[in-house]
Amino acid sequence: MGLNDRKKKILAAIVEQYIATGEPIGSKALCKTLDMSVSSATVRNDMSELSELGYLDQPHTSAGRVPTQMGYRYYLDHLMPKNELDDDVRRHIDVSVDHRIGDPEQLLERAGEILVDFTNCASLSTTLADENAVIRKVEIVQISPKTAMIVLLSSTGIIKSKVCRTDVEITPDLIETFYSVVNQNFLNKPLADIGTVMIQTVVASLGKKALAMSPLLVSLYDLSISASQSEIILGGQANLLNYREFEQNAGALLEFLHKAEPLNQIISSVKNDFDVLIGHENRYKELENSSMIISRYMIGDRDGGSIGIIGPIRMNYSKLIPSIKYLTDIVGRLLSEVYEEDMPNGK
Repeated sequence: MGLNDRKKKILAAIVEQYIATGEPIGSKALCKTLDMSVSSATVRNDMSELSELGYLDQPHTSAGRVPTQMGYRYYLDHLMPKNELDDDVRRHIDVSVDHRIGDPEQLLERAGEILVDFTNCASLSTTLADENAVIRKVEIVQISPKTAMIVLLSSTGIIKSKVCRTDVEITPDLIETFYSVVNQNFLNKPLADIGTVMIQTVVASLGKKALAMSPLLVSLYDLSISASQSEIILGGQANLLNYREFEQNAGALLEFLHKAEPLNQIISSVKNDFDVLIGHENRYKELENSSMIISRYMIGDRDGGSIGIIGPIRMNYSKLIPSIKYLTDIVGRLLSEVYEEDMPNGK
């Protein structure tokens, strides 16, 4: 059953008032806000029909109505005004983004901080996963006689580092051998090709230096695996404790957010450039009182990763969505610049 114009206006007004106040809306209060000449009884009947259709709920028999998850979904898909981004928010985002950041993970972390700041929700972002990425550069930095840091830079601009401890002293000769092995076997090789068999083959070819080189090359293998995988960056989880909607399941929700695999499944299931998942649409019980807004950024002309927020279902979608889209565009543009600098031919 479709909704007539009056019922659409009533549903939109209830959703928007409930977002603003968090209180059930009655027919008399609603009449005062509607730009229609209609009686309280008529509005009350329409609200009753909207409840029967599943768009509204009545928490208590004497209370007003609140939107259901179905009501929010209809509002988002059909009724929500297409607001322009507020100029103050635009300027705040422009000033907050540090255009000098060249590390993609640092840029995504900063984007998450900005999201946390202006949404008062938890933020999430995913780093770029590229099965065709190659090793662009490897550095070794000696920290102590038997300890060094291995740093890897991929063609997608991802930087990974790891502290490695060896059983023997790291001499200038060993460092020279390490760079020689890296140049011959690892530079410009796809991250996906760096496997245990390859590492074992390289180590076996080093003769007397195999024992000393093995920890360094194993560390390089670990970094290659890490750089090839998409990672989730979370922030602002403590904000969720401020919403009464999460009073009953705050602990379970925060614990859930530390599990990368289900979050990856949710994000990868989003096929559109931008999507909002409301309550049960998230598939996991821990998120049944939450909404996720997920926006996909582009690297040049191809998919990159996603940024977004997790918050209560009662959030100001019409205000937040333009802000998140704008920030996503900035992130995609800056990451594309980083990518093009590292791969000038786009290969």
